[in-house]
Amino acid sequence: MTAARQGWTPSERQLERQAVRRRLRLRSALVATLATVVVVGLLVVVVTSSPGWPTFKETFLSWDDARAALPTIWEGFGKNVLMFLVAEPLILVLGALVAIARSTHAPALFPVRALAVVYTDVFRGIPTILLVFVFCFGVPALQLQGVTNSLMWLGVTALVLSYGAYVAEVFRAGIESVHPSQVASADALGLSSTQSMRYVVLPQAVRRVVPPLLNDFVSLQKDTALIGAVGVFEALFAARDYANFNFNYTPYLVTAVFFIVLTVPLARFTDWLGRRYARRERAGAR
Repeated sequence: MTAARQGWTPSERQLERQAVRRRLRLRSALVATLATVVVVGLLVVVVTSSPGWPTFKETFLSWDDARAALPTIWEGFGKNVLMFLVAEPLILVLGALVAIARSTHAPALFPVRALAVVYTDVFRGIPTILLVFVFCFGVPALQLQGVTNSLMWLGVTALVLSYGAYVAEVFRAGIESVHPSQVASADALGLSSTQSMRYVVLPQAVRRVVPPLLNDFVSLQKDTALIGAVGVFEALFAARDYANFNFNYTPYLVTAVFFIVLTVPLARFTDWLGRRYARRERAGAR
């Protein structure tokens, strides 16, 4: 039943407080807007009045070069998106399996736990770009039967193994954050360890780690450009190729805009999820 149906109306003091809060919000918004305009204006003045601005503008902000490089960069960026879409679900599966393996306690599974620990330690310790070089140049040198020599797919494999180690630790943190009473309750209901992990622990852990997982995937989208270092045609490779032949670096900024347009909405969505989860946690604590 609403307040109007109950015949309730706010008092004069409540109305006054609401008006004060509205004025404070409006003043805060005006101050923030003014401060932003001043700071941005000062930055623009400082940059455009610098001695090297004409050369920078010609080298990095050439509209003609941007239009000329755009089709090639757009084609290469499609490869970046493809690699991201292929790698993301594989990373989730690998990270979850490694985290579950590290969370087991059965003595018979000690070799599995040890292997999971070694995997996370090693692949988190190797720089991603170095891992890309090792896979793209090392695996073809082995001449293994039935293993692809495609540099793109070998690079995607390197990304999956690198990010899988980080995501495994995120999942493990989520699993360990579930209160032991939840597992005890599952045991009391007659659930096995596997059923407790599947129906009780993992659902709660996944909800808690979604924001940090999305942060990892923002980084993953950017790191697909690392595969261009081994000669795979993607957005950064296309920009570098144009810059080397035309001695103009505007395509690098065009490529940066492509990545920004893709990653910023995902970053804002991550922030929104984080705030939503925090509000739900605070509401549950009351």
